[in-house]
This record gives sequence, C-alpha cells and structure tokens, in this order.
Amino acid sequence: MIAEKMEQIHGKWSDKGYRRIRDDLEHDFGIDVSDKRVLRICRVKGIKSTIKYSSHGCTRNASCPQHVAENKLNRDFHAQKPNEKWLTQVMLFTTCWKSRA
Repeated sequence: MIAEKMEQIHGKWSDKGYRRIRDDLEHDFGIDVSDKRVLRICRVKGIKSTIKYSSHGCTRNASCPQHVAENKLNRDFHAQKPNEKWLTQVMLFTTCWKSRA
C-alpha cells in the first residue's frame, strides 16, 4: 500500500527524494511513516530523485581568459618597507567533483 502511493508520488514529481515523499504521504494520504522506512522502500523499488543541475557554468572560459593580471612582482617577493607588497598563495582548488592543485 505504501509502496504504491510512493510510486504514484514519484510518477508525478520525479524530483522528490525520500524525505519529500514521506511528507507527501503524511500530508496527502494521512500515512504516518518514518523516513527510514520510506528510504528502504525507495531502495527496493528503485525510486530515485532526479538531480537538477544548474545550467550556469563558469563565468569565464579557463582556456581563453579575457583578463590576465600583469606580473608586477616578477618573483621579487622582498619588500623594502612594510605593507609594500601583499601576496596570497593558492595551493588547492576544491570543487564538488575533484581537487586540483
């Protein structure tokens, strides 16, 4: 009974995960069930939410940057007086897919 209702909800809104399916079961059908049970039934029935990706990517193409900063220091990091040269070091970029140095 619960599995059929879950498949019905997933058929209408495939972007809903097990938590939102549980909320719909309680709100629309009055079925009080735990998140764990809904997740277990979703795994057995193969119900997965569709993942939405943003269509907006990077603001600038990395292979052809529009602006490259001028190399003013030319690897001369020694300052003659305080607050003359300010630097930062970028060691690692972390994205949701992988880490790059």
